Parts: sequence; C-alpha cells; structure tokens
Amino acid sequence: MSKTILRPLEINGYEEVVEVINREAHLHAIIAIHSSKLGPACGGIRAYPYASFDQALTDVLRLSKGMTYKSALAQTETGGAKSVIILDKQFPKDKEMLLAFADALNQLGGRYFAGEDVGITVKDLDVMRAITPYVVGLSFKGSSGDPSLFTARGGFRGIQAVCTKLWGSPSVKGKRIAIQGLGSVGMKLVQHLFWEGAHLYVNDINDMLMDEAVNHWGAQPVSGENIYQIECDVYSPCALGGILNEQTISRLNCKAIAGVANNQLLKEEDGDRLFKRSILYAPDFAINAGGLINISNEVKKAPYSPNWARDKVDHLYDLLLSIFDISEQKKIPTHQVAIQMADERLNKKTETKVVNF
Repeated sequence: MSKTILRPLEINGYEEVVEVINREAHLHAIIAIHSSKLGPACGGIRAYPYASFDQALTDVLRLSKGMTYKSALAQTETGGAKSVIILDKQFPKDKEMLLAFADALNQLGGRYFAGEDVGITVKDLDVMRAITPYVVGLSFKGSSGDPSLFTARGGFRGIQAVCTKLWGSPSVKGKRIAIQGLGSVGMKLVQHLFWEGAHLYVNDINDMLMDEAVNHWGAQPVSGENIYQIECDVYSPCALGGILNEQTISRLNCKAIAGVANNQLLKEEDGDRLFKRSILYAPDFAINAGGLINISNEVKKAPYSPNWARDKVDHLYDLLLSIFDISEQKKIPTHQVAIQMADERLNKKTETKVVNF
C-alpha cells in the first residue's frame, strides 16, 4: 500500500486538486489540474519554501490556470496543470521526496504530466522517471531535455515582436533591456540578447549570477527595486510572479514589458493599468510557452523533434504580433485579447489539432 496520500480539495473551476502527503518522505505538495479539455494536462513542478499552505495553494491554482491558457494559445494539444512541493528548511529536497511525488503522479494515472519548474531540475525528473512514466523533459535519449532553452528562445522572439510593433523592426540592437531574474531561463535570455547587440541591465538577488551577467555578457547591474524605475525600452520580468502590481507599475519607466516569468500580473486590473499608461505588455502565458511547446511532443507520445519545437516556438513572434494588433484595433489591453483568444479555442470542441498561427 502506498504511503503517499492524495487528499481531494474541492476548488470551483478546476477538474482536480489534491493535497499530497507522505510523512516518511517529508513530502507536502499540491497538484492542481485545471483543464484537460484540449489534451492531457501538463505543467511543471515547483519546489519552494512557501510561508503557508494557503500561499502555496494560491500559487498552484494561478499557475495551473495559466498553463491552460498557455496551452490553448500555443496550440500544443495539451491541457493545463501545475504542482508545488512545499519545502521545509529542516527537510531539503532529496531522492525519497522525489520518489514519493512520483508515486502521486502514478496514482493520478496519466491525468497529469509533470516537467521542471523553479526548484526542480532535469536530474530530479530523471530520478522520478525510475518509477513513473508521467514526467517529461528528461535527459534520456528520445526525451526533450531542459525546456529552459526553448522558453528563453520564445522570450527572445517575444521581445523581437515588441520591437517590431513599436519600432518597425525585430532588431534588438541598441535597445535598452532590463532583465529581472537570472535563473535558468533569464540567463539564457541575456545571452540571446547579448549576441544581438542589446544594451542590458540585470537584477537578481544572487550575486554570483549578477557577476556572470556583468563579466561575461556585458550587462550593467541594477540593485534591488531600482530595476522598476530604470529608464529602458523593454522591462523583462524573468523571476517569480505578481511582479506587476499597483505599486510597481506606477514606478515603471519603460515602453514595453516582455518577460518569461509566470503570472506577472498580480491582479487582472494590473493589465488595465499598463494599458492606460501605454506600456505595451506581452502577456506572460503567450510569450513564455516555449518550454511547454518543447515537451508537448512527449505528452502526445509523438517522436520528439527539436526542429518541430524550434519552428513552433518561433511562431510565438507571430502570435504576439496578432495580439498587439487586435489590442490596438479594439482598444483593449493585450492580456484581455490573449484571454479571449484562449477562451475561443477552449470553447471549440474541434480544437484538437495543432494549427499554424
């Protein structure tokens, strides 16, 4: 009998939400399946020291719903889900904890396919793969590997779309771009932009990552909350969510926002605030779909093709330009346009095939 217990949580608007507990493995987690209407639910595992269960629940619910909209916009034939592991300083993440979580995936029977996210690595997924087939983005032959490469590529293409909309050319050369967050995706985005001649400002709480960006990629360091008001062309949030809110938006000194962090808007009305300030916003669940696109091959059990994934990620440029144009024509915020597009696809029962943008 499994020692990993799944306790159902009744959450309106979600197909299935479970609290996951394995006391021997010191595992306390939440898995939220928002929708499987367009295909098997897919989303990363986030391991983070949440201050409370309620904070973790709020995060996983927002993230899983965001995955549904991300999947619908990117047309990956997958649904939306997410999971969080609530870390405790006394019991750091280890093999026993990872295997206990893999056991929970098995109990869900394929309703949720999990990938990496903050606090979880490809190596962690490899450990889980020993007992579950419901993890994707592995280092093994035939798997899609680290999705951060494709997420960063999508972020770069999104910034190019912003440049095309505002300045008539996709070139980022000479553009002042402020990147907040230098994790696995943010640093790769820095490298993309460096090679294309952008002028970079960077911000992170990790001094070693800041030094790398400054010394190897020619970036200019920005300390603390100064990143919000620095004068730039594009502000690129690449850390945790909720970064765009009433307080920070009033301080922004940028022309556009294009970053790969999830759930950048603390509240939906924050998107309206950006629109009123004439700051062009690339909706997060549109611009950061590259990693999902890459692993969707495995979820659909199709042979993995990096060429297919690369080409589809590049289409995020076209998707964002379409969102920007509709926003301008209808005079409504870009995040509302993106939500409407996703809802239309979710409401079409025939939306089961990947269609080019």
